[in-house]
Amino acid sequence: MKFFVDTAVIDDIRELNDYGLLDGVTTNPSLIAKSGRDFKEVIAEICKLVDGPVSAEVAAMNFDGMVAEGEYLAKIADNVVIKLPLTLEGLKACRHFTGKGIKTNVTLCFSANQALLAAKAGATYISPFIGRLDDLSIDGMELIHEIREIYDNYGFGTNILAASIRSANHVKEAALAGADVATIPPGVIKGLANHVLTEKGLDQFAKDWAATGQSIL
Repeated sequence: MKFFVDTAVIDDIRELNDYGLLDGVTTNPSLIAKSGRDFKEVIAEICKLVDGPVSAEVAAMNFDGMVAEGEYLAKIADNVVIKLPLTLEGLKACRHFTGKGIKTNVTLCFSANQALLAAKAGATYISPFIGRLDDLSIDGMELIHEIREIYDNYGFGTNILAASIRSANHVKEAALAGADVATIPPGVIKGLANHVLTEKGLDQFAKDWAATGQSIL
């Protein structure tokens, strides 16, 4: 499974990229607003920092506006992916960009039927929001399973990008369900490496090594 980080904080992206853990980045208007920076400047900086796909979301709600904004954003860098809402206008724009060879990420997916429409529109990525469904006491992970089965049934090439990830368990379950990508907050990505037994084992190794009085270098 590929890991995208879901943030607009450059320092977090740089840190994870330096660890070699990043395959791409997703942003959205809320994340950009939290950064307090100019949207286009942030996207351009991220694209220079990361080789993989960088999702940049349009603000327009109608087809013409989405096309105008998306085509502008696509010119920022070759690795920009145009993020579009899962509406009829958004799906129409998705088909437009797909026809021009521009990658798309159709976002705010909450049902298998919506994901089916996105695949038929030629979306590069579909972003089902796991955590927001869980918030409504609906099993968000079941949606990943449903989309995976539908896409496999018909050979759709759209990548399932598990979004609204809240925990390490979400990451594990999305991987087991067959998601192609998970877009994850920085803290959750770093937390995947943590385990109490790993820490306990390292502490014991350090004590045993110190007792030998030796040095490797």
